Amino acid sequence: MSREPRTRVLVPADPARPREAPPGTEAVVVGGGIAGVSAAVVLAERGVSVTLLEAAPTLGGRLGAWPHTLPDGTEQVVEHGFHAFFRHYHTWRAVLRRIDPELGFLRPVPGYPVISRDWPAEDLTDLPAAPPLNLVALFARSPSLGLRDLLGSRTALAAELLAYDRRRTTERFDHVPAARFLASLGLSDRAQAMLFEAFARSFFADPGALSAAELIAMFHYYFLGNPHGIGFDAPDTDHRSAIWEPLAAHLEKLGAQVRTATPARAIAPAAGHGWRVELDDDALHTHHLVLATDPPALRALLAASPEAAAAVPRLAAKASAIPVAPPFAVTRLWLDRDVRADRATFSAVSRERTLDSITVYSRLEEPSLRWAARTGGSVVELHSYACTAPDAATAAARMREELAALWPETAAARVVHEVARMEATAPTFPPGGAAARLTVTGEGRGVRVAGDHVDTGFLTGLMERAAVSGVLAANDVLAEVGAGPEEIRGGPQRGLLAGLLPRSR
Repeated sequence: MSREPRTRVLVPADPARPREAPPGTEAVVVGGGIAGVSAAVVLAERGVSVTLLEAAPTLGGRLGAWPHTLPDGTEQVVEHGFHAFFRHYHTWRAVLRRIDPELGFLRPVPGYPVISRDWPAEDLTDLPAAPPLNLVALFARSPSLGLRDLLGSRTALAAELLAYDRRRTTERFDHVPAARFLASLGLSDRAQAMLFEAFARSFFADPGALSAAELIAMFHYYFLGNPHGIGFDAPDTDHRSAIWEPLAAHLEKLGAQVRTATPARAIAPAAGHGWRVELDDDALHTHHLVLATDPPALRALLAASPEAAAAVPRLAAKASAIPVAPPFAVTRLWLDRDVRADRATFSAVSRERTLDSITVYSRLEEPSLRWAARTGGSVVELHSYACTAPDAATAAARMREELAALWPETAAARVVHEVARMEATAPTFPPGGAAARLTVTGEGRGVRVAGDHVDTGFLTGLMERAAVSGVLAANDVLAEVGAGPEEIRGGPQRGLLAGLLPRSR
């Protein structure tokens, strides 16, 4: 079990209010990813009668997993792609503790190198936890950086990395592309490529299409304000076995209905300030609706719901304009030989045309490890986070070629089997978009919105943003019926220098 970081209370519990919802309270949650399941778990534990709807055959959203049979008859479970379970994902880990109180299925992933065919690797792990020591240590030991870079950078702008403040940072930098902000720091091209650009692309966007305010916020959240630095864990088996089947069983034990392969086709206002959810062959009525889908699905659902659009025009307008990131491509390769023993389990990749990361699954999770041990091969997964290839096959071919350039031992490897996917379901946060983001509540009576595209009001990112938004949605339901909130914990919400820099230009 990994050790837990220090936390602070962002949403306190309220012992003066009942924990249980009144009898007869019900809710419908549309979307069975992290956000929807987090909302459903909290509500079901409080006695709410929950119906969870998921359009896919399996739970999980972008963390979902499903069975796949290899040509040799071996069943494997494949996923949308590798995800890092960072140790400051307090809310998501709290949800996972419902199925494993010790988080025994998570294992540390050693190292976080950023690799390139042009420059030596960078390792972002094992730095001091507290700012500014972590930033100074990075400059001191990095082959891409040095004292000259630290002194030569434009210190006023570099200080912004240590001065994250939600309001001030948004006002000053939301309209600025992250690429322009990085260029303005005065760092070398090598340092930008190996440290900041690779980091920015992990949020499904090219730095030119990402808000600098979001980059600064995420740099604080994942690095400068994170007591565990950039270290992370990963499940020791597939996500279906480790996470989604146990969470579904937990929900059903609490009396919730978990309905997979059940898409919501439309929503409409109903009598008594309620909502009607149209299914293929049925309709559900509820007073408490949580929309926890990915951005394209939310946009499609509201577009198919003219009555809802008339009742909650602000929600409909915002949903129609949600920015969606470029497609991300995932290719999993079963190779006939192993990669070199010194290759890291996970590597970020800098300045390749398509390839953004490499994960050696046969050193990560048991099913792949067993296959590799039996065959002498390896299982390698390749990611492109903001992919420009026209289709999954082209992306796979490009990433395979770039992998061979970075890891030459793979050039002669035979691909025993390949699974290639490409989809555009992730949110993005472009310059100038902060004011238009959806919030969990406030868009319409009885309806809440959750997901990693939603502004939670707290500093969160990726999986944790999804989980926090789901719990906030559940808390709003509980507040409406008079029950107390679920506690939410988090890390530092402001940077070391916040409050010391001027607000205006």
